[in-house]
Amino acid sequence: MARNTLILLRAAAEGSGLKLTATGNLSRLVVARMCDLFTWPGYDKAEAFQFQKIVNEPDFLPLYFVRHVAEIAQLVKVRKGHLTVTPAGRKVRTEPHTRALQAVLFHTALWAAHLHYLGRGLPPTWPQGDAGIVLWSLSIAANDWQSPESLTRLCTIPVDGVLDKPWDTASYAMEARILRPLLWFGLLEYRQDDVAESGFVKRHFYRKTPLFDRFLSFDVKLEGEGALRH
Repeated sequence: MARNTLILLRAAAEGSGLKLTATGNLSRLVVARMCDLFTWPGYDKAEAFQFQKIVNEPDFLPLYFVRHVAEIAQLVKVRKGHLTVTPAGRKVRTEPHTRALQAVLFHTALWAAHLHYLGRGLPPTWPQGDAGIVLWSLSIAANDWQSPESLTRLCTIPVDGVLDKPWDTASYAMEARILRPLLWFGLLEYRQDDVAESGFVKRHFYRKTPLFDRFLSFDVKLEGEGALRH
């Protein structure tokens, strides 16, 4: 995540910045350039674009996500039809400020950005609104490989209208808005297993990387025995 953000900042600092379309997306020429420069866990460019010759910014999720978070963090801004780097974006490209970039992006993504587009058609903020509790729970529950379904029930606060859906929207939302972003930040690793007698369906599993416990720490105070718990 930090590496790709630095690539975007470096490009936005050149000349007048990165050209935008009339709808506010990065131009196709810029997207094609970023496709060649970005590396992203689990993302195969050839497979993703095998049926597309023209790629718009929303079609390339790594760039769309990085630009979205960097803009909310005020590292880039729109100016006269271009995406340009801000003074804060220039500063974070230099040592020792670069060392804080991962933390800035992580805090922005989990607590300031609205990641609704990562789970379209799902509850608008759940479970991102409880990110602190979910992360603390993952620090305990994700020591070994776990499915999104298991992690959803172990780590989220139950909400009526989400966990009681006829199909498992809760696990889908958890994977889209928490587990995959943590994978992109290097805090989780991912594997998928084939399902017997199915050539298309895969089972997904996540677990913590060593970076998780080095990057995050928690100061948790539990309520007394007489207090109400969820």
